[in-house]
Amino acid sequence: MKKTIFIYLFLALCFQGSSAQNIAVLKYNGGGDWYANPTSLTNLIAFCNKNINTKIDTKYQTVNASSVEIFEYPLLHMTGHGNVVFNTEEVDNLRTYLQSGGFLHIDDNYGLDKYLYKEMIKIFPNQKPIELPATHAIFNIAFPFPNGLPKIHEHDGKRPQAFGWFFNGRLVCLYTTESDLGDGWENPEVHHDPETIRLKALQMGANIVKYAFTN
Repeated sequence: MKKTIFIYLFLALCFQGSSAQNIAVLKYNGGGDWYANPTSLTNLIAFCNKNINTKIDTKYQTVNASSVEIFEYPLLHMTGHGNVVFNTEEVDNLRTYLQSGGFLHIDDNYGLDKYLYKEMIKIFPNQKPIELPATHAIFNIAFPFPNGLPKIHEHDGKRPQAFGWFFNGRLVCLYTTESDLGDGWENPEVHHDPETIRLKALQMGANIVKYAFTN
């Protein structure tokens, strides 16, 4: 009990006392490529620093799901194509992080979807993810997306969807699928997306960053 209280106090101090607003990539086990889209966060951070007045360190870090280091970051980004496995220690750590003020954005890079839910139910055993309506604040907090999550890359002809897990009414985990935001954040020569598509991806990413930092 005392250990749990200490962790909550530690995390509160990290989020409230630190002037840094930084992002980290979440490393996970299971075989999935958590390291996918290596240029995406660098470009998103640069876009946010220029357009929504953030001061994020462009040298983002990688953190393990079980590490106390996740408490240093108000926003964790997770992506990949393959399998995800969280052990008991990682589940407890991530739940504490999310319930204490942290925010996790999971971006399906096409192939993550079928593996993710079995792990998320470990973190939120009594909650099913809710599809966010287009009226949710995350779609207009910095840039307007009146139709909700934008489509960046086409795979199976399915519509883009954004799902959320909540704690005490606060959105703590956002899962974006059938969109591929991270691909749109990458260097232009990687996917050769039109500039209009890349801009949509970066603007939606900026919305996620601003929402995480202000909520």
